[in-house]
Amino acid sequence: MLLSLDHIDVAYGPARALSDISLDLNHGERIFVVGRNGAGKTTLLKTIAGFMTPVAGEIVFAGTKVNGLPIEEMARRGIRYVFQDKRVFTKLTVRENIELAAFASRVKVDIAIDRVVQIYPKITQFLDTPAGGLSGGQKQLLLIGRALIGTPQVLLIDEPTEGLAAGIIDEVFKVLEHLKGQVAMIIVEQNLAVVRALADRVYALKEGHIAAHLMNPVLIGDHATLEQYL
Repeated sequence: MLLSLDHIDVAYGPARALSDISLDLNHGERIFVVGRNGAGKTTLLKTIAGFMTPVAGEIVFAGTKVNGLPIEEMARRGIRYVFQDKRVFTKLTVRENIELAAFASRVKVDIAIDRVVQIYPKITQFLDTPAGGLSGGQKQLLLIGRALIGTPQVLLIDEPTEGLAAGIIDEVFKVLEHLKGQVAMIIVEQNLAVVRALADRVYALKEGHIAAHLMNPVLIGDHATLEQYL
């Protein structure tokens, strides 16, 4: 087991956002998290990434308890978070965005650019373009590529297809499919076609609790299973 959460509670002041969350992630596995707005999905990813510290429970990564470690240390250890809001450095070129990620990961720039190009070959057309001029889908693929620099063990991706046109959703889908087995992933996603096609397992959240833990054969066989949590 690569990552495990054991009875995690997370709070914003007096308000409990997550309660008694236990889940595990194996090497190379793709887990999806679904649920309605406010269910705690983003809070879950941010807690794993180190943006929030649980008030109870334990997070273990690669055999070591990591509760309370800063974001930078979690990233250095191999857990990378891809934000929902397509957060690139808009005034810098695409090349400069990649260079910053290379510097943070202590990777040579040419190797970093090659890594991004591997998953999104079309990025070569935009390397000297300000990143703020990219479409939402292009920004998403750039962010996924940047997160892969330095060979992380876990990607946490928040709503990768939200607001994207069908064509670019297909490109994001192909990237996530291509990465199977290369890196473990926990993905928050509301597009159930993507979830059913790619998930090894699914956790459904409801009001900060795990309402269901579903295996892929169940997802394929019962089309009503996931809709009830959205």
